Amino acid sequence: MSHHLSGPNLRPPMDDGRLDMTDLFAFTADGDRTVLIMNANPVAPTMGDSYHPDAVYRINVDTDGDHQADVTFSFVFSQPRDGRQTFTLYRADGEQARSHEAGGREIVTDEPVAFGPEPEIITSGPYRISVGLRSDPFFADLEGIGNDFQWTGNDWGIDKNILGIVLDMPSAELSPDPVIGVWGRISVRRDGQLKSVDRGAHPSVTAYFNQEDVKDAYNEGEPAQDRDTYLEPWSAVLAHTGHYEAEDAERTLRTILPDVLRYDRSKPAAYPNGRTLTDDVETARIDMLSRGKVPNANIPPHTDLTPDFPYLGTPHPAPSA
Repeated sequence: MSHHLSGPNLRPPMDDGRLDMTDLFAFTADGDRTVLIMNANPVAPTMGDSYHPDAVYRINVDTDGDHQADVTFSFVFSQPRDGRQTFTLYRADGEQARSHEAGGREIVTDEPVAFGPEPEIITSGPYRISVGLRSDPFFADLEGIGNDFQWTGNDWGIDKNILGIVLDMPSAELSPDPVIGVWGRISVRRDGQLKSVDRGAHPSVTAYFNQEDVKDAYNEGEPAQDRDTYLEPWSAVLAHTGHYEAEDAERTLRTILPDVLRYDRSKPAAYPNGRTLTDDVETARIDMLSRGKVPNANIPPHTDLTPDFPYLGTPHPAPSA
């Protein structure tokens, strides 16, 4: 769930775990620094032991409330060799931020991806960046969800790893206005064209709300068109799962349509105002779908998070054969 396995038929986009965006987080730390985290690859390194070298991993930021990117941070990766890989980070602003291509000015170039237990922390001007294998902070009873919410008490993510991108900066580097919107996107080059294969911000949206035949189109789409495109079919989902009337469904969906994570940085981060690593987002989504009629699964947040940058925990050992 969350964004785990967000392609059609509960599989990664293009059947490639490296292209599967799992979760997006936005919060402040260390006084007044905005932290943005985008994770990918839901069962790393089993579903892929590196980042895709033909992909663009992007965090988009809307600073004026029009649901279009005003600032983007694009990460591109080298071909992995001998267990090593490097990344380059670009920042684009204004119109240039609306292209899915990696562009703008280079923040760092050919810095190492960390695949071992210790993170690599890179500093460049006001930015701190860390990229690599980390423990997955996602917690949920996925077995219980798949069994009509008959809870098992088992946390699917307790022993899982992801490939994490962690970026922070002084909040004013994004916008003097404390309110921002954030979403992630992964695009991959095929036959000379860059194709968006995953995107999103709010957890568990595509898993619960999108039918199989629209998932590819959704992943290619832009948030600015979400409300017009998805209000009617998503309202139908709520009518079915929670017996919502049309007006109640529309009001409820304002939280997740468009699929942009709004964050007022003048207030504490707690989903849906931003998202921290300990927010119980699966309970929030199930409460939305059922109008609070499904009991809480009582799966706690993970305890291996770190209090300091890069916040994501040490990766778990690979399972024994």
